[in-house]
Amino acid sequence: MSRMYVCLILVLSLLSGTVTSTSSSLGSARSILRDVNDNSKNDGPRDYAVDLNATSFSTVLKDTPAAFAIVEFFAHWCPACRNYKPHYEKVARLFNGPDAVHPGLVLMARVDCATKINTKLCDKFSVGHYPMLLWGPPSKFFAGSWEPKQDKADIWMIDDGRTADRLLNWINKQMGSSFGLDDQKFENENLSSNVSDPEQIARAVYDVEEATAIAFDIISEHKMIKTETRASLIKFLQLLVTHHPSRRCRKGAAESLVSFDDLYPADLQSAHSQGDDNGNVVARNYQICGKDVPRGYWMFCRGSKNDTRGFSCGLWVLLHSLSVRIDDGESQFTFNATCDFVHNFFICEECRQHFYKMCLSVSSPINKARDFALWLWSAHNVVNERLMKEEASLGTGDPKFPKMAWPPKKLCPTCSRRTNRIEWNKDEVYKFLTQYYGEKLASLYKNKGIAGNDGTEGAVEDLTASSSALVVPLGAALAIAIASCGFGALACYWRSQQKSRKYFHQLHSSKNI
Repeated sequence: MSRMYVCLILVLSLLSGTVTSTSSSLGSARSILRDVNDNSKNDGPRDYAVDLNATSFSTVLKDTPAAFAIVEFFAHWCPACRNYKPHYEKVARLFNGPDAVHPGLVLMARVDCATKINTKLCDKFSVGHYPMLLWGPPSKFFAGSWEPKQDKADIWMIDDGRTADRLLNWINKQMGSSFGLDDQKFENENLSSNVSDPEQIARAVYDVEEATAIAFDIISEHKMIKTETRASLIKFLQLLVTHHPSRRCRKGAAESLVSFDDLYPADLQSAHSQGDDNGNVVARNYQICGKDVPRGYWMFCRGSKNDTRGFSCGLWVLLHSLSVRIDDGESQFTFNATCDFVHNFFICEECRQHFYKMCLSVSSPINKARDFALWLWSAHNVVNERLMKEEASLGTGDPKFPKMAWPPKKLCPTCSRRTNRIEWNKDEVYKFLTQYYGEKLASLYKNKGIAGNDGTEGAVEDLTASSSALVVPLGAALAIAIASCGFGALACYWRSQQKSRKYFHQLHSSKNI
């Protein structure tokens, strides 16, 4: 009994700071994907290169989605470095920040070796002159070092980058690209269609995070939490806690559930009607996937025009990823939670109505995870077919990413047979969906070792594994939040006690739709 009381005391002490204690160690990790150096209040030019120091160096380079990195080692007192900065920034604007012309390809960073904190870091890379530019895969920077005349080095010194033109020419030679300093966003863009490259879906994990963040921002900004919609939001958050492909978003969803009444008070709607918006401030400031999720930096979901793909694509990827991560016992709950979420919180009226009509057309319970994944896939194709006709008549589609019956032959040769009409092999389609939105979408985490930097990700992962037929109740969300804050032992204690709990959410009812 005494052990139980100790656990309860620790849990209560944790709850006092749930909303404000979102992991600060992730604070700098995602800043590479947005404009880190905000010069909006200054009259000078905006900085696009990311300023790093010994504290942030490894974290940022480990977490970047970029395939390559350039690190400029300089000294702030060096006149040549000051004169070189405009050249470096001119190239950096192509690759860094929310308005990057060619995002996600090259991370361009800077380290001030004249700052005492960076002395050992600069020594590690044998900095012998200023400015000095090194090029290589990001993983080689945070995991290694550099020596002059090193044989078979993974990191190279750029010996011909003294002007913006020469630096970009050097990059183009290494990447086989033809980028130009005058490139503008969505213009001269050599987008390779992700239709033919199944590996591209791994990059969509960033888009899923951004789409999730935007969806919850919309809910807060448009004051969509009402008495009748609170339950549907809780259900969807429970779904995200267990099955969101991003660990950061799973953690944030758990913390949202623990602090739900603080984020979305029950009397919030009456406060709105009286003109008192104070109750919504906490919700607006809370970021479900962390405060450094990028905005406008679509990777997999980037269209060839400003107003195409993006958020809608990211939301579809999220729903598909959820559909292939659930177990059979969760299928009806997931169906209800998805339909209710779109019905109550998707702000595009026509899209919302069309989707909900498809939900209402389902007359029998969905008892298998396979059935839900295939229903969502079929619904997406129905939407594609409708939009395909509208976009063709109005000329509003994305020319590089036209709507189509999906998946195409290039992605899944065994999924369909095309004669006068498409004949789908649903067994092959489901196999493809589970691999594409399951294994491949999660591969970026596995390959790059992306995780929370607080050392507790294993405990969170263990608790959120999709091995239970029951959606995680509020108690489970609490346990996950505890684990994410470093109390793995308490999480394990909660897990052992879960067997004796007298209430669980029933997942098999179809009455909600």
